[in-house]
Amino acid sequence: MTLAGLSTALASGRVGAVEALDAMVARVQALNPQINVVVAKDYERARIRAAKVDQARANGDRLAPLAGVPITIKDSLMTEGLTTTSGAPELADFVPDHDSAPVAALKGAGANVFAKTNLPIWAGDVQSYNEVYGTSNNPWDLTRSVGGSSGGSAGALAAEFTPIEVGSDIAGSIRNPAAMCGVVGHKPSYGIVSAKGQIPGPPGTLTQADIAVVGPMGRTAADCETALQILAGADDWHRSAWSLTLPPARTRTLDGLRVALWADDAYCPVDPQISGAINSLGEDLEANGAMVDAAARPVGVDFAKADQTFWNLLGGALSGGWSPGEIEQMARAEANGETTSGGLGVTGATMRHRGWLSNNERRLQMRERWRQFFEQYDVVLAPVSPTVAIPHDHSEPQSDRMIDVAGNQRPYHTQMQWMGLFGLAYLPATAVPIGVHSNGLPIGMQIVGPFLEDLTCLAAAHSIEQVTGGTRRPPGW
Repeated sequence: MTLAGLSTALASGRVGAVEALDAMVARVQALNPQINVVVAKDYERARIRAAKVDQARANGDRLAPLAGVPITIKDSLMTEGLTTTSGAPELADFVPDHDSAPVAALKGAGANVFAKTNLPIWAGDVQSYNEVYGTSNNPWDLTRSVGGSSGGSAGALAAEFTPIEVGSDIAGSIRNPAAMCGVVGHKPSYGIVSAKGQIPGPPGTLTQADIAVVGPMGRTAADCETALQILAGADDWHRSAWSLTLPPARTRTLDGLRVALWADDAYCPVDPQISGAINSLGEDLEANGAMVDAAARPVGVDFAKADQTFWNLLGGALSGGWSPGEIEQMARAEANGETTSGGLGVTGATMRHRGWLSNNERRLQMRERWRQFFEQYDVVLAPVSPTVAIPHDHSEPQSDRMIDVAGNQRPYHTQMQWMGLFGLAYLPATAVPIGVHSNGLPIGMQIVGPFLEDLTCLAAAHSIEQVTGGTRRPPGW
């Protein structure tokens, strides 16, 4: 069931909370060994909570909208009483005594967290594997990655272990795995969902990193919209004075929707089957009344410059992951023209604050260009990644890995370039499945909208699902 279907069935009493949990747990126990996406489990406490919901409903008590809905949660989000590792061996036994803000919000709406889902160590890869829990496999092809960092979340949705999930995204960690596993993932506008209690940084960190967001993942755009409305709002710092009301969707139909199509680019070429699927969809949308422009681009936003700015600011946001001594060592190596092995985003990690200010101003100039662009267009349709789900590759360092894009070898980090283009500017983006590649793997696309107009992205995603058929069950599942 979708989140909407299950919550309705629970509210009507057609399905019991214990019944729903037991069915979900049975499915996980039977099928998870093949894909290893569900990791830490909390079945006993979840069953106690479910029984209380059933009793309250029998008593005629008023219940929260998601009361009794069993869900899984990404293992980077602190969950009270449930091991939360962020894939790091040093946190293998860490059991938080309180919930992260996103988990607390979903629990407040009645959701019943019964397990955690896998990810890369410190949520730092576009594959999901670590020394604590091992490797997660894609339900569409066990030899392929589920993506990352919210790969376990996407895999659990594709395998129907949960109706909703929560992912995090700084360089595509919601959108990449959603596309790799053929589900829906929404990267919110920066700052509208509190990420307090997410790891990294270390447990107790209060900083919300630049570009980084937390957002919903599901099998339908409608479910993601429901979850976003629960998750979004002022954080602890601002709640006493501020509230958030997201603007309504500009339109909830395809008729008149103003679409800019950015299906490919010489700076980051994509698999022709992906660009072809996006272009074909553009024709279908036009046939359904949308106004589609395949040449529209924001004036003054150059992909190459945006990409360099993204990596610089991403490096700055991630620089806390290296010690001061390591940063200085990398800076000296770069000054000497040497290649460092510190991973992706190293250049930004070593820049001086003056450099960060320059890159931030460049980003703000691009944000203004995007604001002007969205006066003429409602959404941009673009690839999530140059390729579909990649084969497992755990070689080190990450920066030396390569991916195959329609027979061409490309650097590993190019998987993030299309996502960085929009994440850099704090724009909301909804990843949706739009078809299946000839190799049998799902093709995803991102729907990008104006800052704070997340509901426009999600409404467009819902309309597009009516054309494409939306999320499909992986063969054999």
